[in-house]
Amino acid sequence: MSTLRVRVNGTAREVPDGVTVAGLLASLGTPATGIAVAVDGQVCARAEHGRTVLADGADVEILTAVQGG
Repeated sequence: MSTLRVRVNGTAREVPDGVTVAGLLASLGTPATGIAVAVDGQVCARAEHGRTVLADGADVEILTAVQGG
């Protein structure tokens, strides 16, 4: 299986070719709720996580919601 390189929150990672945002999140053990994801500076809606395939060199930012008052 071939791999590609992406950056996740500034850290370079190798992922399987054809991986989706959902697949990346699962491999990282990231919860499916309480997060926001941007790919190359564009917000990726949760409904699109399973359909958004990452390209080589993609820059992925995963943000966790924090409650406060």
